[in-house]
Amino acid sequence: MSFSVTKKAALNVAFIVSLYLPTVLVFYFAISKDYTPLEEYTSLRLLVLLLFMPIILKYIIQLVVAPLYSINEYARSRKRNPNYMPSVSVIIPAHNEEVGILKTLKSVIATKYPNLEIIIANDGSTDRTHDVVLSFIKEHKNISIIYKQLKNGGKSRALNQALAVARNELVVTVDADSVMDKNTIRNIVKHFEDPSVASVAGNVIIGNKGRPIGLIQQLEYMYGFYFKRADSLFNAVYIVGGAAAAYRRELIIKTGGFDNNIITEDIELSTRLQALGYHVRYAPDAIVFTEGPSDFVGLCNQRLRWKYGRLLTFMKHRRLFFSFDKGHKFYLSFLILPVALFAEILLFFEWVLLAIFYTYTIYTNDYIPLAFVITLLAIVIILQVFSDSKIKHSWNLLVFAPVGWLIFYFMDLIEYQALIRSLKRILFKSDLAWQKWKREGVFDEA
Repeated sequence: MSFSVTKKAALNVAFIVSLYLPTVLVFYFAISKDYTPLEEYTSLRLLVLLLFMPIILKYIIQLVVAPLYSINEYARSRKRNPNYMPSVSVIIPAHNEEVGILKTLKSVIATKYPNLEIIIANDGSTDRTHDVVLSFIKEHKNISIIYKQLKNGGKSRALNQALAVARNELVVTVDADSVMDKNTIRNIVKHFEDPSVASVAGNVIIGNKGRPIGLIQQLEYMYGFYFKRADSLFNAVYIVGGAAAAYRRELIIKTGGFDNNIITEDIELSTRLQALGYHVRYAPDAIVFTEGPSDFVGLCNQRLRWKYGRLLTFMKHRRLFFSFDKGHKFYLSFLILPVALFAEILLFFEWVLLAIFYTYTIYTNDYIPLAFVITLLAIVIILQVFSDSKIKHSWNLLVFAPVGWLIFYFMDLIEYQALIRSLKRILFKSDLAWQKWKREGVFDEA
């Protein structure tokens, strides 16, 4: 279903208004209502706060450290060789991607990176992906393109098939629903001049932000990727998303390639590399615009895949948790991974905890703590917008800063259903296929 510009604008305005109304009410109540303490519930409220302290502590550390990333990168840039241009193989796995793969291919070529080859792994597509790719190859005979037409076997298998024929030093993966910025490859490969770096995560930005579901994901991505700056300073970015990832080719092959048994092969590989003692960094200026799910069901299914794969990765690499191994990063083993797992446990009980918190807030008229949290989150979002690598693309998120708390509650709901469905699959040992959602090929300003 295609929406006119007018309908999209009206829908977005209605969405924003619906978020601002409860936010304004919170601040109105915080100013106008008198606090009536309930002593018998004070300890319960304190317990709820203590339960969230590990997560709060992690965010405080990341917020303090993240701004130092730019300073550190400036120092590194002064030591880098400007002529460092390692050969690169860009791998594009595709399954029924006739809508967006042409834009993906054109964007890779538009980087004009020297010593570049493109490898397309068609994982048993049943649409016109094959015809679109063949037509593109015929029109670009001057570009080194390897095309693998495969039987459907899943994304990790497609990546491994492409990896087997890759010839260059570095491998960059990009999804077939994504578009590279012209400087992406240059900005991501420069980190590999340090021989201890095994992998680098690029900065993934939601391109289809025309509707509320896209705006929600745009804010979530910007908020989450910002904290990778702090993780990168500790060489411990534990999630390197396949939509924008770079690896040393020989190292991936040496360590076993992409795991066919875990559906989030990108998360598993980046965790495995760090379990082996390698460094993993983040490049905020290596931009890749991606098309997020355009409907509620698609978003739920995407997060199911991510959640299920992350839990399996936790189980596989459980020795990383609270590890005193000299090769393991203390920051990763004692903060990031334990808090990530603890957050999943809290998510399971979150609705009970929120019910306690809001019941107490309403009964006592103590809206000031909630107003404080809303204000603090808004400030963080505003700072993130102004430090974003594509600030012009993110200006619209300033409108959502004061209502970000409600957007994150919505995403918690999505994550909660993904957690429950994942736990059922783990309990009953049922598998999960490489899921797809409807592609529209819309990238707005991207």
